[in-house]
Amino acid sequence: MKEKLLLVSCCAPCSVAVIQDLKSKNTDFTVLFYNPNIQPKEEYSRRLEENKRICQLFDIPFVDLEYTPELWQKKTKGLENEPEKGKRCDICFYMRLKRAAEYAKTNGFTRISSVLGISRWKDFDQVCRAGKKVESETGVIYDTTNWRKEGRLEKSEKLSKELGLYRQKYCGCKPKS
Repeated sequence: MKEKLLLVSCCAPCSVAVIQDLKSKNTDFTVLFYNPNIQPKEEYSRRLEENKRICQLFDIPFVDLEYTPELWQKKTKGLENEPEKGKRCDICFYMRLKRAAEYAKTNGFTRISSVLGISRWKDFDQVCRAGKKVESETGVIYDTTNWRKEGRLEKSEKLSKELGLYRQKYCGCKPKS
C-alpha cells in the first residue's frame, strides 16, 4: 500500500515550513484542519482561510472538518482554568487526533501526523501521547516526527513573515481575559 499522510494543522504559521518540507520531498499528503477549540468563530474562520491559502500556494490538498466548539466545550467542561500543557490539552489533543484518525481511516490515509507540537507553547510529548493512544484505538499510525527539529520552527516564523500570514495573538484556546 502506498504511504499517504494526513497532516493535522492548527494554523498556517505553525504548518507552513512543514508543508514546504513535505512538498519538497514529494510526500503524498493532505492537510487537515479540525480545530473546535478555536474561538470565537471569527478567529476560527481567519485561521481556516490562512490554512487554505498556504495549501493553495503549495498546491496541497486541504480538508476542513466540521466546526464543533460545543462538543469541545462539553469534553473540556470543568477544566477551563487548567494551565497551558494541562489536562485540558490532553483531552483537546486526543479529541482532535481521534477525529483525524477516523477521517484518515475512511479516506485511505496510512498515517497521521500533527504540527500541534511545533509551538513553543505546546508540549510535544503530550501531543505524541495523545496520538499514540489514538493509534492504539484506531489502528491508524501516528507519526511522531518532531517538526520543531531541523530549524522548522524558525523557518515557519520566517516564511510566515515573508508570506504575510495572519499570526494570531494566542495559540489554541482563547485565554481568559
